[in-house]
Amino acid sequence: MQSYSPRYLNISEFVRVVRLLKTNRGQNITRVSKAAADLMAYCDAHSCDDPLISPVPTSENPFREKKFFCALL
Repeated sequence: MQSYSPRYLNISEFVRVVRLLKTNRGQNITRVSKAAADLMAYCDAHSCDDPLISPVPTSENPFREKKFFCALL
């Protein structure tokens, strides 16, 4: 991996690093602890609508396996 100390960079690499820093400057940074707390709150608030947590009755389940019956003629 290249080191970004000034003595190892040429002009084109400086331009690339400066461009990258300028694009990252405008981004809002959220702490992981706040993002995790927000995610937990969202999951708790929407858990009643999640079919993996509270299963859908089989009569209303559109993804249930269709039962095919064979008829002999």
